Amino acid sequence: MTYRARLAILIAAITAVIPASFADETTTVANDTTATFQSHSPIDSTKMVLIQTIGGNITPKSVRASGTGIVSAHNMMYRHSITFYDAKTFALLATVPDSVDLAKFGFTQYSGIYKGAPVEGSYSPDGKYLYVTNYAMYGKGFNHEGHDTCSPSSGYDSSFLYRINLATYSIDAVYHVGVVPKVVEVTPDNKYILVSHWCSYDLRVISVETQKVVKVLKIGAYPRGITVSPDGQTAYVAQMGGTTIHQIDLKTFSDKLIQIGVNPRAVVLSPDGKILYATLNSSGKVTAYDLIKHRKIGTVTTGKAARSLAISTDGTALFVVNFDSGSMSKVRTSDMKLLQTVKVCAQPIGVTYEPTTDRTWVACYLGQIKVYENS
Repeated sequence: MTYRARLAILIAAITAVIPASFADETTTVANDTTATFQSHSPIDSTKMVLIQTIGGNITPKSVRASGTGIVSAHNMMYRHSITFYDAKTFALLATVPDSVDLAKFGFTQYSGIYKGAPVEGSYSPDGKYLYVTNYAMYGKGFNHEGHDTCSPSSGYDSSFLYRINLATYSIDAVYHVGVVPKVVEVTPDNKYILVSHWCSYDLRVISVETQKVVKVLKIGAYPRGITVSPDGQTAYVAQMGGTTIHQIDLKTFSDKLIQIGVNPRAVVLSPDGKILYATLNSSGKVTAYDLIKHRKIGTVTTGKAARSLAISTDGTALFVVNFDSGSMSKVRTSDMKLLQTVKVCAQPIGVTYEPTTDRTWVACYLGQIKVYENS
């Protein structure tokens, strides 16, 4: 099945389950690399200007900045790779194939070499690793590839999460997870790895210390975006096949629901953890929710099919890619005003804010990465 067909099926699947209502500074990180953060005007006072287009053998579903001067792209089953770039020079640092020998990692029920399908990534706070989800696995014993229309009863194959060691750019650990894992997020205290599963309808919590799944939390249809409070105590999970954000206490694993709007896909928090921002895919909107006052405080329309979301380090601006509009929008967080919309490419699908350069990187699903200066 082509990726265009997959995308069409995905949109139809989501629609079917949604209710009708509704200062200069240098910081040294743990791996002894040095990240230089720029002194700048507030990001909401700047304009986005295209400065680089990156091509090559890529089909990026998402991009992610490490915070230490690296940006990764996760290229799905169409290229079976993760590519890493220097955030300042845009140079390709490494291409990591998604091929693994699962038996060598203790999964002796599998034999031979297997391929994955990298979807999303999250860096460990110590700067040592990138964790990557795989939409599906390919090889002997995997006969029922996941699908964009699914439920826990569909019978599709489970998948694996990879850990990439950034010292060697190699896969050094794998984790058996659920069916069609989507977003992965490492908690800021480096205690847990959180993975949302599109077809298992759940969130799985992996202990960094034990390297084991310690909790499986039922979410509902099509869990996707994840963000975690700065203290690592609370996770927020978007249920894309509904109208809610799940607020999960990572001490007790209790779950409270936030009514946010139809079809929430991506979520980010303000730097102080007090405001939650979410894209509402089907309506092309971004909404802000005050976690202290427990109410929405603003909503803005950005384009058709608002997908991924990123926030500037200073918290003054949001960056939103609008998949069906082929555009990216900048929104001021103080009043949720639309500041700028630029045409990017056909099918912009992922976005990340790179803090050492104050640049915004956009994943174009058809084979490019666009980099924008905020100046």
